[in-house]
Amino acid sequence: MNHTRDTARPETLLPASGPYEGLDAAEPVGASAPDELPQDHTQAILQATKQVGALLKASGYPFALVGSVAAYAHGVPTRLQHDSDFCLRRQDAESVVQTLVAGGIQVVSPPEDWLMKARAGGEEIDLIFELAHRPVTKDMLDRAEILPVDSVHMPVLAPTDLLESRLTALSEHHCDFGALLPVARALRERVDWDRLRRDHSASPMPDAFLYLLERLDVVPPRETGATAAPARERRTPEEAPHEGP
Repeated sequence: MNHTRDTARPETLLPASGPYEGLDAAEPVGASAPDELPQDHTQAILQATKQVGALLKASGYPFALVGSVAAYAHGVPTRLQHDSDFCLRRQDAESVVQTLVAGGIQVVSPPEDWLMKARAGGEEIDLIFELAHRPVTKDMLDRAEILPVDSVHMPVLAPTDLLESRLTALSEHHCDFGALLPVARALRERVDWDRLRRDHSASPMPDAFLYLLERLDVVPPRETGATAAPARERRTPEEAPHEGP
């Protein structure tokens, strides 16, 4: 999941006590196990997503799939190469972790305070509390759509919220329009573009991307507002045509 903060792979596991009891303290989450993965990495990521998604559903706490796997679930043609991301409320984190650990998922607490890291079947899983510095809210999770991920149905962040999270993350230091363009093209008919324009008109990078979409005819041009005609009626007396002597 792209985020404006740099995220280093954590090497320290949570203490093997309390809700994290039972984790293997000898193996850091950053360790890879390529011999345990299927040759098709996309399928490996989907398998891990399904495993974690099923456990999150069983926890009873609200969550939603986000990131590249969420785009995949919405029908965006993409090859999955990185981790799988789930967003949830910060206040639910401890209970959710207990459910995941009981289901055999390894969970760690990185130095960053906006997410937790997990691993399933050799694949990295991010449990995110903030999307581009914005807290995950109940309203956002309530808008999620239930979609099949391979064979498991789970909440997936709504298209507008998915684009919102990606646009908010754009900055001078992270401005990959090329990766975002296929997502916008695939979801264009299901996104509230007026809302995104309204929310990001004052942010240079997101606004530039939205303008690019207009120039590429991905989305219709934005409304220009009032026409020029009314302005002619607001002329000052000095500007008005002289009438009579």
